[in-house]
Parts: sequence; C-alpha cells; structure tokens
Amino acid sequence: MRILIADDEATSLRLLERTLQRAGYEVTVVGNGREAADQLCSPDGPQLALLDWGMPELDGPGVCREVRRQPNQRYVYIVLLTARNSKLDIVEGLESGADDYMVKPFNLEELKARLRSGARILQLEDKLVEAREDMRFRATHDPLTSLLNRGAIMDLLGKELTRSNRESGCTVVMLGDLDHFKIINDTHGHVVGDEVLQGVAHRLLTAMRSYDLVGRYGGEEFLIVLNNCDLAKAPERAEQIRCAIAKSPLPTSHGKLPVTMSLGVFASAQWDHLPAEEVLREVDMALYAAKAAGRNSCSLAVPALTREHTSA
Repeated sequence: MRILIADDEATSLRLLERTLQRAGYEVTVVGNGREAADQLCSPDGPQLALLDWGMPELDGPGVCREVRRQPNQRYVYIVLLTARNSKLDIVEGLESGADDYMVKPFNLEELKARLRSGARILQLEDKLVEAREDMRFRATHDPLTSLLNRGAIMDLLGKELTRSNRESGCTVVMLGDLDHFKIINDTHGHVVGDEVLQGVAHRLLTAMRSYDLVGRYGGEEFLIVLNNCDLAKAPERAEQIRCAIAKSPLPTSHGKLPVTMSLGVFASAQWDHLPAEEVLREVDMALYAAKAAGRNSCSLAVPALTREHTSA
C-alpha cells in the first residue's frame, strides 16, 4: 500500500521512510505541508499519510482540513505526529480531520500496528464502495444483457428530450424488435434465446457512440437514444444499426443463427416537444410499420400533418 510521509526534519523523514519500506509500503516523502496536500488531493494520491504537525507552508492540521474539503475523493487515512501531548492539542488534531494521533517520541512497532489498522479501515471502505456500486448497477441494468433496464433508459430518455428541446437540438429515438424471436425460443430453447439477446446487446453497443444510450425495453425489444444526432442522419444511423445486427449469423451453443431487427425511428426535430411516453407511442407505431413492410427494415415516425399531407 502507498503511504505519504510529510516532515521537514530530514533525519526523522529518512528513518520513517526506511522503516516503512522494510514493512512493505510504497513510500512517498515530502518536506512541507503544501506538497503533502497536493499529493493527497490528487486523484491517484496515497491513501495513507503520516503528517508532522509543524511544517513549512501548511501545518499538519491544515493539510487535514484541505484534504477533507475535497469532494468525491477516496478516503485518506491520516496519522498526525507531534511532540504536543495536551488534551486540547489532541482534540484540535482530530477535529481538523486526522484519524489518529501519535506523540513523539513514539514506538515504531506501535506506529506500524496503527497503520495496519488504518489499512484495514481503507480496505473495508473499498469493499463498501464496491458493494454500493454493484447495487447501483443492479438497480439500473438488465441482468441478462447488462444494458440499461427499462426504468433507467426511460428516465434518461425523458432527460435527454428535455435537454434537446431546451437547446433546440435533435434527439433520435429508436425502438428495435428482433424478427421471429419466438421461433428461435420455440426451436432452440430459451437458453439459446438468451444467448441471442446477449449477442444482439453486444452488437448494439459496438454500433453506438460512447455517449449514446441503449437499453433493454422488454423481451426482445431494445430502446436506443442518440444524443445530438442530425435529423438528416437519422435514417442512415438506423440503417447502420440494422446492418450491425444482420451482418452475420450470431454464434450460439446450437451453432450460428441468422438474426435480424426491425426498427421504428423518431427524430425530435420533426416534432413539437413530446413527453417520453408519447415519443414511445409514435416510435412504436413506426416499428409496427417496419414489421408490416416485411421486417428487417427501418421506418421513420412522421407527425400527423405530414402523414395527412402525404396521403392526400
């Protein structure tokens, strides 16, 4: 584990450095408080720190306060080292943000034991953060495909439509449905059907830009949201996605299976501002038109006035 030692006394600094290196730590040494704060506040800085109280530029408690002010930073476990031993000094040091406090001269074995305790606390925090992120992922992602789930993609769609309307941009929404997916399940079983859904999810992600959104809307339906996509490019992007799915048979445990997708396409620049639910109604109608046209095709949703003008 990496540890930072900050002390302006060279002899003490060298002693601590050698002791902790022999104990297996990766040691960074600095000679003043400003350097210590800069190191500890950096995104990849050490998570363990030994700080002398009295240092140039910024004292130990000052470093603690600066580190604790940083938002969204990994926790840094800080031990203050000082010759001060009054209760008021200890209270001041701990309230500045230090986790532990040792009075000089101190026993090196005790120091190493306290650092091991700090390392255990950091490891526990890492596990808690990992568990929290895992719970957040599970709450927003489909367990089979690892795409965004219906709730998450609908929430993000609503926010993107609002942003696009505010900035007079264009958001393209696509609803894709696998063609004849029931036949795959009935013929090869649901395990193979799941493999097909996972393969399709991978191809969709590969066809997306890094800032586009794709989620499993339900069953064999996928919802795609393209941010800042020009209206004129909407049919082209839909065709690219259709081709990405149909380009070659998908490998499964029962061999390679041909898979195609039909897509309904909605481009917000053609419409007055609509809530997400109405957008889904329009894009679903466009998907139905693509299915009726023979499947493995794309159909663009158009406003009612345009439809009436075209039919006239």
